[in-house]
Amino acid sequence: MPEDKPKVAFFDFAGCEGDQLQIANLEEKLLNLVEIVDVVSFREVSSNRSDDFDIAFVEGSIISDHGAGRLKEIRENADILVAIGSCATIAGINAIRNPQDFDKVQDRVYGDKADYFETWEKAKSADAVVEVDYEVPQCPIEPDEFLYVVKSLVMGKEPLIPNYPVCVECKLNENICAFERGEFCLGPVTRAGCDSCCVNEGTKCWGCRGLIDDPNENAHQEVLDE
Repeated sequence: MPEDKPKVAFFDFAGCEGDQLQIANLEEKLLNLVEIVDVVSFREVSSNRSDDFDIAFVEGSIISDHGAGRLKEIRENADILVAIGSCATIAGINAIRNPQDFDKVQDRVYGDKADYFETWEKAKSADAVVEVDYEVPQCPIEPDEFLYVVKSLVMGKEPLIPNYPVCVECKLNENICAFERGEFCLGPVTRAGCDSCCVNEGTKCWGCRGLIDDPNENAHQEVLDE
């Protein structure tokens, strides 16, 4: 246990807050967590709030000037900023609108109330707005991976997130390839670390952990062409 526990704070932007809920649901492991860090802001579980923190965990994508300004303030206060979940790391479900006609999207979602909402045409990940030190990918995040990242930061170690495709885990789990079942799958280019949980259940990888750093796009294209 560190003598001076680092102060940590959790913040949410455009998202469902499911990643914070994953942390709140750690149950007895949450007690182990508070032994090594001092949680000073966490709206999901406490009404306490403080702007004095060392590590900031940010969930949700950034979709407005207001959100961007708030994130920049958090970045200024934090020694370390960690993006958690798909919305914060790759803009997530909010980015579905990015390649679409913005006016049509607003009309489809809000109808004649579209003018009530001030929002950007394109949703952004946290690292598109400020410098992000570390990321915990996935939707929702894997609780044990989150704990590993926190423990690494407290010990001054670099948390290592897998940088190989989900296909590796599928092979280890002896899964039938989704492509062999006639389904489209993003496993060949998606970062592993989820234990191929979706394919294990008979579905496919939809890429919630984001791309690996150097995806073999040519090989994936060949499979898709075939």
